[in-house]
Amino acid sequence: MIRINILTIFPGFFTAPLGGSIPGRAEKAGLVAYRVIDLRDYTHDRHRTVDDEPYGGGAGMVMKPEPFFEAIDDLQPRGPIVLLSARGRRFRHDDAVRLSLEAEVTLLCGHYKDVDQRVADHLATEELSIGDFIVSGGEVGALAVADAVVRLLPGALGDHESASSDSFYDGDAVSAPSYTRPAEYRGLEVPPVLRCGDHRRIEAWRRTESERLTRIRHESG
Repeated sequence: MIRINILTIFPGFFTAPLGGSIPGRAEKAGLVAYRVIDLRDYTHDRHRTVDDEPYGGGAGMVMKPEPFFEAIDDLQPRGPIVLLSARGRRFRHDDAVRLSLEAEVTLLCGHYKDVDQRVADHLATEELSIGDFIVSGGEVGALAVADAVVRLLPGALGDHESASSDSFYDGDAVSAPSYTRPAEYRGLEVPPVLRCGDHRRIEAWRRTESERLTRIRHESG
């Protein structure tokens, strides 16, 4: 079983997503345990302040280091401590595989303009980003990482093939398109090869489509 710790100022953000679908089923099956920690529980003023103005001036607020450090002191987690950050390295499938093999993973969610750099330099073991864009906080990234990790746990999906046929499972290849019933809808038909019953032809078509879409993805940047 893996334990996933999430440090955040919005613990309610994770209630529904981690309680449903594959993350929820995995928890009920005893494959994962989630521990969502409210960083405001590690503040020491009546306003439960987690941010302050940046040294040197400038717009926006910066998350203070104390709640992060004190929460980690309390948790004493084993394994990677990941700060979700726009400055981080791009999160990839290989990272999900690597993290899924850990006994414990801790995810730090920033918010506001930034997180005090001492958290990145002296507390987190790595920084990861889910893409070259900005969202309201690290909660979105932490949820994406947690979901990507949990679905790789043995038994989390109905069968191994469900994961092994996904995009990025084998290198950087994307999967072929998928279709289901009806065979024709509003004049749009499922490719005939998928209805021919010849599994060799079907696999050849899927391989060709995967290569074509992977090439297009790379060419488009």
